[in-house]
Amino acid sequence: MSKRQPFWEAKSLAQMNEQEWESLCDGCGKCCLNKVIDDETEELFFTNVACQLLDTKSCQCSDYSNRFNKVPDCFKVTLDNRDSFGWLPASCAYRLLDEGKTLPSWHPLLVGNSTKMHQVGQSVRGKVISENDAGDLEDHVVYWPLNLEP
Repeated sequence: MSKRQPFWEAKSLAQMNEQEWESLCDGCGKCCLNKVIDDETEELFFTNVACQLLDTKSCQCSDYSNRFNKVPDCFKVTLDNRDSFGWLPASCAYRLLDEGKTLPSWHPLLVGNSTKMHQVGQSVRGKVISENDAGDLEDHVVYWPLNLEP
């Protein structure tokens, strides 16, 4: 009997149901970081400043179902806005699969939980501050969200 292929290998992003789509998110919290764009070069920079709704310990949104009402510029990752996937971190499953790549070895779908992701430093845990305490975003530019593997 042959082993069944995992859904993320067997299906395109467009073929996934809502539960499969949502499970692609590793829960790292990197997409919840504030970003700045250089006015001259239009280059995007990540900061270590997290959205006010991000629980910096669990790396989960503290009000996921109401996030768009509370944070008007919160970005919903959908196929309709796949042209914007480039702003997602390099480790993001949506971006990786859209680019024809595989999930990283620490991804919760591969290992069964988020422990390894946190252990290898791929989440925002212990690295961020809330936007309520940050001040100028330009003072908080970081490069670690860009790393795919530790």
